[in-house]
Amino acid sequence: MTDKRKRRVLIVSDAWHPQVNGVVRTLEWLAREAPAFGIEVAMLTPDMFWSVPMPTYPEIRLSLAMPGTIARRIEDLAPDAIHIATEGPLGFLARRYCLRNRRAFTTCYHTRFPEYLAARIPLPMSWTYAALRWFHNGADATLVATRTLQTEMRAQGFRKLKVWKRGVDLPLFQSGQRVEASLPRPIALYVGRIAVEKNIEAFLTIDMPGTKMVVGDGPARNDLETRFPTVRFMGLRSGPELADLYASADVFVFPSRTDTFGLVMLEALAAGTPVAALPVTGPNEVLGSSGCGVMDEDLDKATRAALEIPRERCRNFASRFGMRESAASFFAHVVGTLGCDA
Repeated sequence: MTDKRKRRVLIVSDAWHPQVNGVVRTLEWLAREAPAFGIEVAMLTPDMFWSVPMPTYPEIRLSLAMPGTIARRIEDLAPDAIHIATEGPLGFLARRYCLRNRRAFTTCYHTRFPEYLAARIPLPMSWTYAALRWFHNGADATLVATRTLQTEMRAQGFRKLKVWKRGVDLPLFQSGQRVEASLPRPIALYVGRIAVEKNIEAFLTIDMPGTKMVVGDGPARNDLETRFPTVRFMGLRSGPELADLYASADVFVFPSRTDTFGLVMLEALAAGTPVAALPVTGPNEVLGSSGCGVMDEDLDKATRAALEIPRERCRNFASRFGMRESAASFFAHVVGTLGCDA
């Protein structure tokens, strides 16, 4: 990089603590990796404003900020680039500011909101897609996780789509310790939000011996714990404890049909745990022809077959998905081509 001046990137996100999900973890990592690219990351998140819990999903906080407040925050920070990570209240207000002040900005399509909302309320997906097109097509670029998603979104009328290579905290998940717990094996693990759109029931109803384990929390947890008393619901886990759970599982089951990518699959693979999934966009992109997972509409069949996959193959495959490479891809799209000082 010829210009050594540290540039400031403002990331606006409605997804933030206490949420525990791939979006939050990725944004935290981008902030940590930024100095290697001569960049400083500033955040605009719900914890800076009054907020209320989202109906049916209290873990998500909806900010009650005013347009003038957001404008002053952005102007005080004086960012060189603005990235709007989510389509929530803060994202809408930041978008409004950028358009009114002719500021360039980028967005990211993390979540299939039309499919998620349709799983909860009888809202036509065409309406939601229209709103999302309006939101994202005002940006100079919209970042997506995969080329397949890029193609799908183009067919829905989205423009200026750029592929952002995704990654995970490889040192953390590669260091996970396999614990031989006194649980019947094989251990089949799910990690993520416990919500209807995640299709977790498809995992919990598969007929296989051993132990099913669910790590995470969400609005569907109480109902599923009551209906599936033999499943071990572990609650939220993070850091080395989560890495050990990944490493101790025999297979990671990813039942979602709507995730745009699925970072948890990469986390599991980095710990050496093969993946069983449905043959949909996220798993197709993550697993592809790697031989590190099995995709089948029969999730029971996929889970049993994945148990035969060598763990070392999974670790080797995941080693190419580090956060430094992901951060380089992100900042190249947001502020131009960058070199790495580290």
